[in-house]
Amino acid sequence: MSLAPIVLFVFNRARHTRRTLDSLKKNPLAAESEIFVFSDGPRSEKDEADVAAVRAVIDAVDGFKNVAIHKKLANRGLAGSVIEGVSEVIRQYGKAIVVEDDLQFSPHFLSYMNEALARYEEDRRIFSIGGYSPPLEMPEDYGEDSYLSYRCCTWGWATWRDRWEKVDWDVRDFDRFCRDQNLIDRFNRGGDDMFQILKLQMAGKISSWGIRWDYAHFKNEAYCFRPAFSIVGNTGNDGTGVHCGATDKFDVSINTQSVFSFPEAGRLQVDDEINRRFASFYDGRQRGAAVPISPVTANVSLLKKLMGRMRRLVLG
Repeated sequence: MSLAPIVLFVFNRARHTRRTLDSLKKNPLAAESEIFVFSDGPRSEKDEADVAAVRAVIDAVDGFKNVAIHKKLANRGLAGSVIEGVSEVIRQYGKAIVVEDDLQFSPHFLSYMNEALARYEEDRRIFSIGGYSPPLEMPEDYGEDSYLSYRCCTWGWATWRDRWEKVDWDVRDFDRFCRDQNLIDRFNRGGDDMFQILKLQMAGKISSWGIRWDYAHFKNEAYCFRPAFSIVGNTGNDGTGVHCGATDKFDVSINTQSVFSFPEAGRLQVDDEINRRFASFYDGRQRGAAVPISPVTANVSLLKKLMGRMRRLVLG
């Protein structure tokens, strides 16, 4: 199995960047992986010292098979940086694992992502692999380690060149889409906020690559493959980020499970109950009997699941 290159985007948070790199290097596959670091330029003179501090961190990066650093003179913003950087790397390698400067990882993050990329490359229903999963309780009768979601993952994710190249970054059919409530409702299966975010994007009020990546999943009737319990945590919701305020809504206890079962390509189906709970987490309203749960409860749920598996193994 050839390993996917890692693509890291950084801007003006040196402490977060250092922690992200240290966490990533705890993955055994880091030493066998190439990493491409894209450092965005300052927006103004106020950013120059912080950007310089970040660049001092990335200039000292070690622990990977090869390190390539790209420093932008001008500020491209996160959306422009991600679209350009991922496109550049994925054209050459055919696949990529993408991370940002405010993430923490399970030591098995890279193995999960690479294994899923290898297994599901030919399963066209799967458009991307996600590492973050919101703190949901899995249904008691759900026996898989991963699930399919309508919403993509932007916090530690991976994809293939043929999927990435299907994205229409201009969303040229937006006007027609807006006139069809059935299409809007289907798009919002990942959360009621999705259409609202897309409208803001198309009105030029925000600059989001993620919502357009979501729309590409929807247009291609495709899904994001995610672990049932998150193998990525985000430390950037502390008020230091450009796009997110301070919140603990997305906090998780990172799953350090070392061995995952991966269903055969084409076998895993969308679980309606999981996706009801998933949508409820993001849009803040109840869907059926589904409710989001706290990170602590998620840990309990994971423990119960693992204990159930152990009992099944003992009992044959």
